[in-house]
Amino acid sequence: MSDTTARSDTHLTRRLVQLYVGLTLYGASSALLVRAELGLEPWGVLHQGLTELTGISIGVVSIIVGAIVLLLWIPLRQRPGLGTVSNVFVVGLAMDGTLALVGDLDGFGVRIPVMALGILLNGVATGLYIAARFGPGPRDGLMTGLNRATGRSIRLVRTAIEVAVVVTGFLLGGSLGAGTVLYALAIGPLAQLFLRVFALPAPATATVTPAPPAGPDPVATPPSGQAILPQ
Repeated sequence: MSDTTARSDTHLTRRLVQLYVGLTLYGASSALLVRAELGLEPWGVLHQGLTELTGISIGVVSIIVGAIVLLLWIPLRQRPGLGTVSNVFVVGLAMDGTLALVGDLDGFGVRIPVMALGILLNGVATGLYIAARFGPGPRDGLMTGLNRATGRSIRLVRTAIEVAVVVTGFLLGGSLGAGTVLYALAIGPLAQLFLRVFALPAPATATVTPAPPAGPDPVATPPSGQAILPQ
C-alpha cells in the first residue's frame, strides 16, 4: 500500500509541475509573439487591442478577459478545475514577466525566428498543461460549453469565437499578420504532437482480494483485475 501511495504522490507532483511549467511557458511564448510584431494568436489580438484601448499591460488584460470568460461558464454549467483557475493568472503574469525581460526586436532577421520560436513553444506549452489533466483553460471551456448548449460542432463554435475575437481585437488596434496565419495552421498539429509526448499514464491502485465469507463451505474468489483510478 505504501508503494502505491508513493507512486500516486509522485504522479500528482509530476502533473502539478507539468501544469505550471506549461502555463508559464504559454505566457512566455505569447510574449515572444508580441515582441516579434508579426501577428498574434487570435485571443492575443484581442488582448493587445484592449491594451491599446485601455493602457493596461497585456498580461493584466489577459487575466481580466480570462476571469470574464470564466464567469460565462456559470450559465453554461461548466465546472472549472485547478488548471482552469491557474490558467487565468499564471499565463498573464508569465506574459508580463517575459515582456519585461525581452526588449523590442529590430529587423526581420531576428523577429521571424522569434515568431517561429513563439509558435513552437506555444505548442509545447499546450501539450504540457492539457496532458496534466487539471481542467481546460477558460477559453477552451467556453468553446466546449457552447458546443454542448447549442449542439453545434466544436469546429464551428471555435471558428465563430476566434473570428469574433480577432476582428474585435484588430479593430481595437491588435496585431494581425503572418504570425496569426502561421499560428492558426501550426498550433493544431503541434498541440497534437506534444500531447502525445507529455501524456501521463493513469496511476494504478493496489489490487485488493476480499476475504472469503465465513461458513462451512467458503466459495473461492477469483483474482480481480487491476483497478485504474479515473483522472
